[in-house]
Amino acid sequence: MSKPWLQFYDKQVPTELTVPHLTLPESLTNAAKNHPKQTALVYLGARIQYRQLKNEVDGLAAALYALSVKPGDRVGIMMPNCPQAVIAYYATLSLGAMTVMTNPLYVERELEHQWRDAGVEIVISLDLFWPQIEAVRERLSLKHVVLGGVQDYMPLIKRTLAPIELKRKGKWVDVQYDETVHAFKKLISAKYPAPPPITISPDDVACLQFTGGTTGLPKGAMLTHRNLLSSLCQIRSFLLYEQEDDELIALAIMPLFHVYGMNALMNMAIYMGATLVLIPQPEIKPIVDAIVVERPTFFAGVPALFVALNNYHSIDQINLTSIRAVFSGAAPLPVDVMEQFEARTGARIAEAYGMTEASSVTHVNPLNGQRKFGSIGVPIVGTDAKIVDAEDPSKELGIDEVGELMIKGPQVMHGYWNRAEETDASISDGWLRTGDIARMDEEGYFYIVDRKKDLILSAGYNVYPREVEEVLYQHPKVETAAVVGLPDGVRGEKITAYLTLLPGETATASEIRSFCRERLAPYKQPRKIVFRDELPKSLAGKVLRRKLREEALVEIEKSSG
Repeated sequence: MSKPWLQFYDKQVPTELTVPHLTLPESLTNAAKNHPKQTALVYLGARIQYRQLKNEVDGLAAALYALSVKPGDRVGIMMPNCPQAVIAYYATLSLGAMTVMTNPLYVERELEHQWRDAGVEIVISLDLFWPQIEAVRERLSLKHVVLGGVQDYMPLIKRTLAPIELKRKGKWVDVQYDETVHAFKKLISAKYPAPPPITISPDDVACLQFTGGTTGLPKGAMLTHRNLLSSLCQIRSFLLYEQEDDELIALAIMPLFHVYGMNALMNMAIYMGATLVLIPQPEIKPIVDAIVVERPTFFAGVPALFVALNNYHSIDQINLTSIRAVFSGAAPLPVDVMEQFEARTGARIAEAYGMTEASSVTHVNPLNGQRKFGSIGVPIVGTDAKIVDAEDPSKELGIDEVGELMIKGPQVMHGYWNRAEETDASISDGWLRTGDIARMDEEGYFYIVDRKKDLILSAGYNVYPREVEEVLYQHPKVETAAVVGLPDGVRGEKITAYLTLLPGETATASEIRSFCRERLAPYKQPRKIVFRDELPKSLAGKVLRRKLREEALVEIEKSSG
């Protein structure tokens, strides 16, 4: 198959990918050896050098080994962006175990599904989240829970004041530590004997990264060390070639439990021996403060973040010119938002496309070369892409013909955890079916036209209507539920729920929203509730989400016109 996009690569970008025979723990070992005094992590003013980071990782790995963590085990890691998340991740991988990165906003139902499906027996988290963990611990038969404190790695003054502030806000959690519930820092300081050498292959699974895939039921994408390292090499050579390894300063706003933050930011910084500035709460003021103080050179975000920064009250008084590479993903970025941010930084935003099943990025507009607004760009180095008939993927389509996007490359997952049938349906001869409807122009630039899969992009997260609907159906007054995404200038798409109620029942939107708050993470909760006497259905009785969305779009167009 020809690759017309290669001619549009920046001249510094190779046309073929070279991936070192390496594992993620080895990349940390290399960074600590080559840049021992380089700042690895910045956290609320505290600085951790690579030598210190490696010591903390080794200390936790020894403790986890003493708690019987062995190769192939799955370890749940549920944290915001803090040093413990990085330490827990690399300590787990160094033992040949797999990480199961978990959103700390998950409620009990979501935690139980993910950890049961993955077979998690040990969880590493913060004491703030102990109530959620304790609620599911017995049902899941968790053997051990390791809990850090948000203050553990803060500078001394902040470390002293943090517990007082948490108590004042009513967020302090008292934990009864015992032989199965352990304090993170105490485990490290106990100085357990180092585990024996453990052989880890680049082809071993490093992460079970949960995603809805194309069906909406969360399942673990098996990402190997080679998958993740390949993605790092792709991003490094395509977007970061202008920066030397040890001069890169990456602002980690995107959550590390998401593949975007985990690989394109955390693993990238470690791989390059660079500095990672951790933003534990993605609020606009601490983000701006971090830009002012730390002068990041690499900035990755989603459209809602760029909108918020452009609208920040004093943004024109802030020097953003340290930023040299900017990366936007998860949803289309409005042109005016892009132009405003670029004018302030002097750097171009490389709009990209990716998915969990491909370790993050598959397509991106060149850093300095030709870019096309509305396009997801060209396949990143080492990646093939094609458009096929959505019903018959064996039939490849031509220029500007609309069909399903398929991708192939070393970053494509090994498969779905314990789901052989879904793996076979998603991957054929190395080609991954994305579930997105797209077209390719004559120069090899790709455009997302629609989605084959039911997927809502809300504030940078994938939300699957089926999961939200299942919660709505649990409400005792709901008869029928359908969930769609409608355009929203800030969030990308607004989660909108259409409901019919059982005969004789009445309900309010606030009542439904309150019900959802107890059962869904905030980003999955419907922002708008619409009550209807009936919902459109197919002859087979299936609710037609697409028809509801089309009707709503017509109404939006009428009101804006």
